Amino acid sequence: MGTNSCQNNFSNYNVQWVWKCAFLSLFIKVAFLSAQETKAIPADTLVARTEQIPATEHSFDLVLVPKGEFRMGSSEAEAGRKADEGPLHMVEVDSFYMAKYELTWELFELFFKQNKELFVTLDDERVLKIDAISRPSPPYEDPSYGMGKEGFPAVSMSAYAALVFCKWLSTVTGNFYRLPTEAEWEYAARAGSNTPYSFGTVDAIDSHAVYYGNSGGSYAKVGSKAPNAWGLYDMHGNVAEWTLDEYKEDAYTGAEKKNPWVVPTVIHPRVIRGGSWDDDAEVLRSAARKESNLKLQKRDPQIPKSFWWFTDSNFVGFRLVRPVKQPSKEKQQEFWQTVLDE
Repeated sequence: MGTNSCQNNFSNYNVQWVWKCAFLSLFIKVAFLSAQETKAIPADTLVARTEQIPATEHSFDLVLVPKGEFRMGSSEAEAGRKADEGPLHMVEVDSFYMAKYELTWELFELFFKQNKELFVTLDDERVLKIDAISRPSPPYEDPSYGMGKEGFPAVSMSAYAALVFCKWLSTVTGNFYRLPTEAEWEYAARAGSNTPYSFGTVDAIDSHAVYYGNSGGSYAKVGSKAPNAWGLYDMHGNVAEWTLDEYKEDAYTGAEKKNPWVVPTVIHPRVIRGGSWDDDAEVLRSAARKESNLKLQKRDPQIPKSFWWFTDSNFVGFRLVRPVKQPSKEKQQEFWQTVLDE
């Protein structure tokens, strides 16, 4: 309804039309303001689910990360920014489930200890597939470095080992799991925020993250600090996390807008995100990127060095992602061939 119509009705003292016009004007204004604001989605409105690992007492929690668009990277004004965090660019991400916590030792050890006897009750086809998946060789030394296992994040594995775990878990559960892409990781970490940290400024870091300034030289049990606005714990700190992407310093230049992924072609460098218990606060920023390198295997005396364990990476773990739309068996097989060179 036009402004002149509203004024004419008001002149005729048509109260009903006055209220309708006022309501319409208010509705348009509210809708406009809502469209201009990007707000974090309250954690209690998100959809959560629990995945039970068959034939075991173990399970893990997932949080639904809604599809959306966000500004990836950091501005030149952000303190601690590195050149590889730019340019700022808009990215669209499809919805996915992400593990509420970093993967713990209880779950990882089901895989690498070759507990085949646990899964004999599954159907024969699945048991055969599980047995066909390679398991890690015994680690050269304690991969937890004595920092704790029950309820603590699993660390010291290679990106390859993390991906083989994802394939093993996908086979055991019948649901497709993988590592997050770098874009998915940052989108989930930001949880609707545009600040350096999902919780705002560095002043609030002690309540939300385990880092060099408060860790006491060790990682903590998962979920020890406050979650982000989407109910995800330890996205900042505790242990850094592997992503699917190969690291490229100029990855954001000319990047794909929707679901970008730099497909890996080498063992190193891969993208590590989130910072850890052994990092300064600026490394924990949502946009901060870190590349893997051969130094993560420096103390491994084996020749050739292990594909499974990185002896100098007790600050790196990983977190699971499950796409809302499960890929076909053919697409899953294509994915494993790509990331595991099968």
